[in-house]
Amino acid sequence: MTVADTYAVLAERLGLPGSARLRKLLEHLMTPEQSRIVVELPAPPEEIAAKLSMEVATVKRELDRLYRRGVVFPRNFETVEGCRFARSLMQLHDASQAALRLDTKRHKDLFALWEDFATNEWDEHRMKQVEGLETPPTRIVPAYKAIQDMPGILPHEDVRELLAAADLIAVVSCTCRQRKEATGNPCARSHDAVCLQFNRGAEYALWRGTGSRLTLDEALEMVDEVEEDGLVHTWANSSTLKGNVMCNCCDDCCVAFQPMHRFDVPYTKAYAKSRYQVTVDADICTGCQICVDRCPFYAIDMATVEGAKKLKARIDAEKCMGCGVCVIGCADQAMFMKVVRPPEHIPAAK
Repeated sequence: MTVADTYAVLAERLGLPGSARLRKLLEHLMTPEQSRIVVELPAPPEEIAAKLSMEVATVKRELDRLYRRGVVFPRNFETVEGCRFARSLMQLHDASQAALRLDTKRHKDLFALWEDFATNEWDEHRMKQVEGLETPPTRIVPAYKAIQDMPGILPHEDVRELLAAADLIAVVSCTCRQRKEATGNPCARSHDAVCLQFNRGAEYALWRGTGSRLTLDEALEMVDEVEEDGLVHTWANSSTLKGNVMCNCCDDCCVAFQPMHRFDVPYTKAYAKSRYQVTVDADICTGCQICVDRCPFYAIDMATVEGAKKLKARIDAEKCMGCGVCVIGCADQAMFMKVVRPPEHIPAAK
């Protein structure tokens, strides 16, 4: 197999055969020799070495480099045994960019390639796939401070319970914020290290050297911080308390939120709403419009209220995803959450 063919094969495995932009990315992430090795995965190093007439030590060395670079994923993080290529473009996107030590200036070329590929090709491709989903794979977890005083909070919609259920917690850099900062559009919502990894996801980040371990108290403190910043917690769309990742997203840079808005794809195609919805006490609302700026789902505008001189916040129930970040940002405490969906709204864990 020629070198050109190896890159083509890998692009096809990622679902975009013939993409020139994806090919540039793959060429940036791995050398021609490394691409020949990756094509042969998940075969063991000894088998790959024999087939490609290489030394076993060479194959193992290159696989370790690709593991650190976020291109291949071993079954055993410590020994780097049982490697495979990325299962999806999203996995490659996250792993190759999410590194606390990856300098956005020194590695600007990598981020620029991802930005070009995502903006001009991948986003549209993904949105067509999202539109075809029958059930959203992810759901919105309400901001804890927005619901903390309410009765009947379910464990799997309480972000603090989700954190407490994790055996291991780590934080890594948010790939979206890294990419946007490196390409001249820094996120105005928060800093980059806000992506929480749990259990095996945390093990991967720690062994690869791209994450920092957090205690439960440190993770809880981070959750308070990102809620104040206006970020939205997302989780698997089920009642499970065990997961590998909790994204904390915004409309400034999110690889999912931004293209959904840009291509006018309903957020409910990818995300299930929380059981909550925001409502406004017009008598208290002063019309400051902070909630409009904080809402990542464009569910709030300002409207005329009879008898009031100022415009008041108005909620579009259809668009409201129940994240609660507007409630936290309302200094006048004019906004509050109410339960509008039954416990069965969240599917049982399989």
